[in-house]
Amino acid sequence: MPYVDGFVLAVPKANVEAYKKMAGAAGPVWMEYGALSYVECIGDDVPYGELTSFPRAVQARDDEVVVFSWITYESRAARDEINGKVMKDPRLDHWEMPFDGKRMIFGGFASFMSL
Repeated sequence: MPYVDGFVLAVPKANVEAYKKMAGAAGPVWMEYGALSYVECIGDDVPYGELTSFPRAVQARDDEVVVFSWITYESRAARDEINGKVMKDPRLDHWEMPFDGKRMIFGGFASFMSL
């Protein structure tokens, strides 16, 4: 079962193309170092809930869209090794994050079922 890094963030609508460009550069780097998959999704049906929701979780404003993404790895050990290499890769040094990283939610998850 793969190990999964998951991310939820709010991207200003004006920065969506810059985010896509950054993701388009970052994804191949992760894959080159051994990630099994790299997926980026723009919210299409993510209502603002009364108590909890994706937009609430990242304090998304009216001028922002929610992005949900994940990267899969063979194991947590592989994730740690791959991320170490990615963070040192000079191809990603020049990118400014086109979103507020303080509102990004992320974490690593051990898979227990896949159908």
